[in-house]
Amino acid sequence: MASGSKKVIYAALIGNSLVAITKFVAATITGSSAMFSEGVHSVVDTGNQVLLLFGLKQAQKPADDDFPFGYGKEIYFWSFVVAILIFALGAGISIYEGVHHVLHPRPIANPLINYIVLSLAIIFEGGALFFALKEFRHAKGSMGYLEAVHRGKDPALFVVLFEDSAAMTGLVIAFVGIALGQITGMPVFDGIASILIGILLGGTAIWLAIETKGLLIGESANKEVRLGIRGIARQVDAVNHVNEVLTMHMGPDYILVNLSVDMADNLRVGQMEKTIADLDKRIKSEFPEVKRVFVEAEERTVATGQGESTDSGKKAGETG
Repeated sequence: MASGSKKVIYAALIGNSLVAITKFVAATITGSSAMFSEGVHSVVDTGNQVLLLFGLKQAQKPADDDFPFGYGKEIYFWSFVVAILIFALGAGISIYEGVHHVLHPRPIANPLINYIVLSLAIIFEGGALFFALKEFRHAKGSMGYLEAVHRGKDPALFVVLFEDSAAMTGLVIAFVGIALGQITGMPVFDGIASILIGILLGGTAIWLAIETKGLLIGESANKEVRLGIRGIARQVDAVNHVNEVLTMHMGPDYILVNLSVDMADNLRVGQMEKTIADLDKRIKSEFPEVKRVFVEAEERTVATGQGESTDSGKKAGETG
């Protein structure tokens, strides 16, 4: 998954870098507010891709004494930073530039340059979006797009997908705004397009922030994984009852599991150790993304909610 994420990010990075240069050149020549906003948009996206690559690199650092479960959540942190940057820089500058242009409109010089640049940008962004969409389709499997974004544990994929989708929409808005300004002779449409691009970026940033917040705080594994782990534990002869299954994503491909089970009372210490080791092996074999499993041997409890129980256990064992 990480290699797929990097491919998507590199494709977006190359595309945005090329597009940003051409947009700023066109904005300087023509004085278009919408084109300037699009240039800012591409620069922010380029910086975001650099941050995501840095996050992926940091997430691969091995565990140490200070971070015994590794640095997998680095990618969640940097994805959240990306959302903040889109909102603060992309949306803020675009809306400011648009309002300024609406209050002080000025005609666009050489609009043909804008159309050429926007057309090239649509081609570049379209290629990046196609690549990102292809990787996302592969990752989402049978899930719908919105469901895959909500349940996805690799933010790098859907962050780039959001960025590229917003970029394509922004290009269309800029194209229409510039065209309306030229057709009607009212340059205020150029400023309105810039404001709309800013609102688009703001909405994208808020959505990204919401989706990455849960992962940053400590989101559980998907329901299928939780139910699968519970089912494996129930199949063990020495387990009388599964009290609770607690999971947390420490990274896109790193799940931490805490399993509370009521074991047979007549088990000896050696048998209990063998049972726990066998349970650990079976869970990791069925779900390779599970890296650490902690098993607590407790009395049977009555569940009061998702992963909660009414009683505290008497004895605990763990394996990793």
